Amino acid sequence: MSNRTRHDVDVAVIGGGLAGVAAAIAAARNGATVALVQDRPVLGGNSSSEVRVWVCGATATGHHRFARETGIIGELYVENEYRNPLGNPYYWDLVVLDAVKAEPRITLLLNTHITEVRMHGDRISSVGGIVLGSEGEVTVAAHTFVDATGDGSVAARAGARTRLGREASAAFGEDLAPEEEDELTLGSTLLFYTRKESEPVPFVPPAFAIDLAATTIPESRVLRTGDNGADYWWIEWGGELDIVADNERIRDELWAVIYGIWDHIKNSGRFPDAENLTLEWVGSVPGKREYRRIIGAHTMTQEDVVSATRKADAIGFGGWSIDLHPSKGVYEPRSAAQQIYPSGTYDIPFGILRSIDVGNLLMAGRNVSATHVAFGSLRVMATCAVMGEAAGTAAALCAASDWTPAELHAAHIRTLQRRLTRQDAALIGVQDDDPANLALRARATATSELRWDELEEPDSSLLLADDTAFLLPRGQSGPVRVHLSSDEDASVSWTVHETLDGRTYFPAVRLDSGSIELPAGHVGWVSLLDELPAGGSPDTSTVVVLEATPGVRWGTSGQYLFGTVSMTRPVSAHVEEIDAHLLADRPDDVVRWGIKKLARVRLATRCEGAVAGLEAANVVGGYGRPYGGPRMWSSRPRRDLVAGDPEILTLEWEREVQASEVRVVFNDDVNAYVNNLHYVRSEHRIPPEIVADFDLEAFVDGHWRTLGTVRDNRRRHRTVAFEPVATARIRLVCHRTNGSDLVQVGQVRVY
Repeated sequence: MSNRTRHDVDVAVIGGGLAGVAAAIAAARNGATVALVQDRPVLGGNSSSEVRVWVCGATATGHHRFARETGIIGELYVENEYRNPLGNPYYWDLVVLDAVKAEPRITLLLNTHITEVRMHGDRISSVGGIVLGSEGEVTVAAHTFVDATGDGSVAARAGARTRLGREASAAFGEDLAPEEEDELTLGSTLLFYTRKESEPVPFVPPAFAIDLAATTIPESRVLRTGDNGADYWWIEWGGELDIVADNERIRDELWAVIYGIWDHIKNSGRFPDAENLTLEWVGSVPGKREYRRIIGAHTMTQEDVVSATRKADAIGFGGWSIDLHPSKGVYEPRSAAQQIYPSGTYDIPFGILRSIDVGNLLMAGRNVSATHVAFGSLRVMATCAVMGEAAGTAAALCAASDWTPAELHAAHIRTLQRRLTRQDAALIGVQDDDPANLALRARATATSELRWDELEEPDSSLLLADDTAFLLPRGQSGPVRVHLSSDEDASVSWTVHETLDGRTYFPAVRLDSGSIELPAGHVGWVSLLDELPAGGSPDTSTVVVLEATPGVRWGTSGQYLFGTVSMTRPVSAHVEEIDAHLLADRPDDVVRWGIKKLARVRLATRCEGAVAGLEAANVVGGYGRPYGGPRMWSSRPRRDLVAGDPEILTLEWEREVQASEVRVVFNDDVNAYVNNLHYVRSEHRIPPEIVADFDLEAFVDGHWRTLGTVRDNRRRHRTVAFEPVATARIRLVCHRTNGSDLVQVGQVRVY
């Protein structure tokens, strides 16, 4: 009996990790028919319940400010917070699977392993494979293909040139690369989970478990009984082998390491609190970090990451450190990683997503065109998903217009960028100029705009044990005051700085300095300076720094003000105490100025008038997320919205426009660090600033007509489609948030 099937689609995405998932969803939402082919029974790749790696990205586990990804991976993050507050890996599987199944244009082919790539000239015509478990054979033909396999296996079978291993330092001018090229890579990892029982649980190790005492692991790695899963990211091996060809050998060695570690924890006598612990789960699918990298129109290098130069063909952003691991993995006696952080987020160019050899092949994920060093930053999964959304969107555009990726790159890159902006993808500093967006020609007004004097007084305080700073969006007016208290006579030294640019958020360039004299027992507001210095670029932010002063406290409030950042810098800590993997000879101020302990805390600082960067005009300013400021609208504090007095945001045109769709971007606090398995737990299942209940209305024939009603919203990006209407005024009537007393909107786009 024949068990053969064929799928003819616009876009074929091979690989069902987060890069492939994002590519497939993006292509489908842009009108393409899509086949998503995955060789495992679950989606999510290294993030799935089979491997259980945390999804990390440009936030660099919370070091970068306003850097959490939006777009499709942003949707998955926020939905997972709601559905999966405890970080259950199986619930994460469901979040990802549900997102794919919600797109009717996607044909999902699980357990399908591609074994053949058929070519027509320099283009892929179809791919063929087998369905594991059913003895089926599958053919997928498409206009455009996306290799999201991670290993670059489709590209390799298609004859595309690839890179493997580490380039020599001189090849791309990278001082983090070795002097001589080699084929060493980052290794693979298996993880494990533990569970505490009500009685002692013995552990008899298998014969193949390593003797941990005969290795350097107890001295060079951190072992704790409370750790689980990706806490053990350093259980890594195989970088000196062929990660794919030797996958079985690597898995066996990683098993031996895990059971050796568990034997040590259970039976060495050094962990008495492990008596009631047992193993709940041990991985069996090695999580691969690195293999082939497909050569594209551009090769991303160390300089692209560290210097963060702007790219005309930017399709997304990254921010993870250049995170390089020793090829010996767990058996390396030195540190398990070496990390060099960029100062802020950096552009990812479209050129690294298209093969220069195969005419209709795009790539996304850890197989994109980059050196080994740059790949050390690009490889994390949220960044891979950003590239996936861009690749899928580009593939749909190519299929719809019969373009090749090269033609799109050469003549239609702004079309791609405008489409990504329209769908709230992860772009920073790329301003929307889409002629189709009617909102760009409108004037925005609101029933209220937030003022400094409407913010709550401080209800607690922070001891100035360390240098402490508060970042303000540029443009604040009037005198600057801070709320301080002092146990004794004290002199507080202060400085005012600006940031490096619109993508960085720590004090960099000093503008002014002085001191404040406080008498013993003082509690209250004190003047810092009459006006904030102008500084340079209008896209930079201003940072007020108070130096560590014994006995002095800076007032704080739990009323969060988006667009500001509170941070501290330890005055005496060595670099190892801040992050054990930093290089001492590199500044990495973005890490030294820590924000994690002060998340959603507002240091009591006050200017005059409106809070710059939160005016209603920002919603038609063309930016979907912060860039040198919050770039959104915020109302005054409100507790009474449901009582029939809503906050209203109105767009008005000089003459009537024809509209049939409005897209609203709410504030889901992209400064908050989250991940799929909750290495850090969020206090909110839904970002409180997201507007929960709203109506969309148009002024037609002398009265307001309802175009759409949304209740219990928990999404950042909402699209309201309606029958075409001619109007000169559209308004968003906001009745309720998800807990915040501030109504906030990032962008309103009208088509």
